[in-house]
This record gives sequence, structure tokens and C-alpha cells, in this order.
Amino acid sequence: MFYCFLAQGFEEIEAITTVDMLRRAGVEVTTVAVNGDSENIVIGAHNIPVKADSDKVSFEDIEGIILPGGMPGTINLENAYIVQLSLDFCFANDLYIFAICAAPQILGHKGILEGRNATCYPGFEAELKGAVLSELPAVKDGRVITAKGPGATIDFAAEIIKELKGENAASELKESMQCQ
Repeated sequence: MFYCFLAQGFEEIEAITTVDMLRRAGVEVTTVAVNGDSENIVIGAHNIPVKADSDKVSFEDIEGIILPGGMPGTINLENAYIVQLSLDFCFANDLYIFAICAAPQILGHKGILEGRNATCYPGFEAELKGAVLSELPAVKDGRVITAKGPGATIDFAAEIIKELKGENAASELKESMQCQ
């Protein structure tokens, strides 16, 4: 199971498109409200309310996590105990960690990007402590995939699918969605 965390102010395109594409590819993804209301509704950066699947994470079935960016979503993610706990668990157990836009700064602050190729939304590069910065829209290094921002979301999701399901699955899905 992959968990996509949604915090108040998350970038809607980055979360919803990634979850949509992964589910189309047959990857199990649960959206998790980090600081939603009692019904797990989280408001995105552009005032779009999204009802998350859950507000809990199971460490028994976790394969990896997805951190969408956006502001103040990224700050709210970084301040969330469950996100920090999940990052620590995934890093310690060599599980997948995917972050896009401003969210790679969370990985940089934790030292997860030390010596790794990574990218982020322009202006956040200094926060990627120890990373080897890339200009590519999406970058894989080991079990960590980072991406630049909303416009790179399809590349981000395709890179994740390529890693999890193979190059053909990613190419076929992009073609079926009429992506360039």
C-alpha cells in the first residue's frame, strides 16, 4: 500500500493526478488526511476540498509514501507527526519515498537526499541538503523519486509507475491518457 498524504494547502494537481494515474496502473494508494476535518476533508491550495480515504497509516502494509507539494501544504506535511513517523519508517526500511514540488525540502531537511539526485520546485533547491540537483522534471535515485511541480506531475506519476510496474506499463498508461 502506498499512502499519499494530504495536508491543508496541498497542491491538488500533484496529489489527485498522481493518485489517479497510480490507481489506473493497478497500484494500491490510500489518501491520508493529515489535518482534515472530522470527515477527512482537506482543503487544497486552490480551495478545492478533497475527502481523503483515511486519517491513518498501517505500517504492516506500507510500501511507500507520496508527498504532494503546495503551500502551505508542504509546511503542514512537515509539521505532521504521522508524516515524520512514516518518512522515518520508509527510510529505515528501504521503502519508497516520492515527493514533488516543494515537498522534497522535507526530505532534504531529514538528510534523505544526501548524495542523491533530486529536483524540486524552483527556489527550494537550497533546502535539498546534500542533494545532487537535477533540472529534469522527475528524478529517480534508488527508492526516492522527486519532481519539479504541477506541470511535472504526469512525468512524476509515470516515473513512479515505471519503477513499480515497468516501463511498458508507464508508456501504455501515458498513451491511453493521450499524454505526449
